[in-house]
Amino acid sequence: MLSICIPVFNFDVRNLVDSIYSQVKNLKEKTEIILIDDCSDEYYKKINSQLPTEIRFIPLSKNIGRAKIRNLFLNYTNYDYLLFLDCDSIVIKDDFIKNYLDIIKTNPDVVIGGRIYPTEKPHKSKMLRWRYCIEREHKHFFGNNDKNNRGFLSNNFLIRKTLFEKINFDERISSYGHEDTLFGYELKKAGIKITYIDNPVLNGELEDNEVFLNKTEMSIHNLKLILEYLNFDKEFTNEVNLLRNYYLIKKLKLNFLLDLIWNSTKNLVKMLLIKGYYNSLLFDFYKIGYLNSILRESDKRKPS
Repeated sequence: MLSICIPVFNFDVRNLVDSIYSQVKNLKEKTEIILIDDCSDEYYKKINSQLPTEIRFIPLSKNIGRAKIRNLFLNYTNYDYLLFLDCDSIVIKDDFIKNYLDIIKTNPDVVIGGRIYPTEKPHKSKMLRWRYCIEREHKHFFGNNDKNNRGFLSNNFLIRKTLFEKINFDERISSYGHEDTLFGYELKKAGIKITYIDNPVLNGELEDNEVFLNKTEMSIHNLKLILEYLNFDKEFTNEVNLLRNYYLIKKLKLNFLLDLIWNSTKNLVKMLLIKGYYNSLLFDFYKIGYLNSILRESDKRKPS
C-alpha cells in the first residue's frame, strides 16, 4: 500500500526512522521503509546502516543528486503509493503515517503535507533561513486561501507510483534548488490535482546563513538552467515570483539600473545577510539582483 522513501545525504536518520517505524509496525496496512544513501561520508553510512532489519538501506558508491535519487526509488519500491520525506525531517504527529494511509483511500494523485519550523528564534548565525521560511514559505502554504495554488514542496509528499513513473524529477538538475519547482510545474501542465493536508513535519536542520545564501545562489543558477530547458516558457515564468518580478523589471527596461545598484551594493548586502541582519526586502533584492546579473552575463555571451 505505502512505500516510505527517504533520500539520505550526510545526516543521521536514526531518529526519523525510529519514529516512522514505531508508527507503521502497529498498523495493519502494508508498508515499507526504504533509504537510499547518496554517497554520504563513511561516518553517516556506518551509523545509518545500524537500523532494524525490516528497514531497507541502499548505499550508493557515487553521488547522483537530489532529482535522480528520488527517481531511483522506482526501482526498489513495491507498493502503489510513495511517500517522500527529507532526511532532516522530524515527525511531530503520532498519527502522521495513518493520516497518509487514510487519504490514500480517496485515491489521490499527489498529496502534500507541508513543513513547519521551530517557533523559538535561532542564533543570529542561523536566522536567514528561519526568518525567510517563517515569513514566506509557512505563510504561503498554511495561510493561503487559494487551496489550489500553494506551490510544490518535495520534503513531505505522497504520489501515486504509476503517475511518478510518467512524471518524475528532471535528472538534468543535479545540484540544489528548484528541482521541485519544475516537478510541480510538470504536474500542473499535465492537469494533475494536488491535495494539501495539514500533516507537516518539523524541519530539523537550519543551515548557517552563509550556507543558506550559497544554496540560494545555487538554486537561482538552476532556475536559469530550467528557463533554458523550457525555452523560456512564459507560463513557467508566471509560476515563479522571482522570475515574474525579473521580467517585469526587464519589461520596464530597469534591469540595467538594477545591475548598477547590485554591483555597488552586493558585497554589503551579502555581509549583512550572513551576519543575520535579515530583512525580507533585502533578501528579495539580493535574489533579484543575483538573477539579473547571471542572466545579463548570459545574454552577453549569446551570438549577436
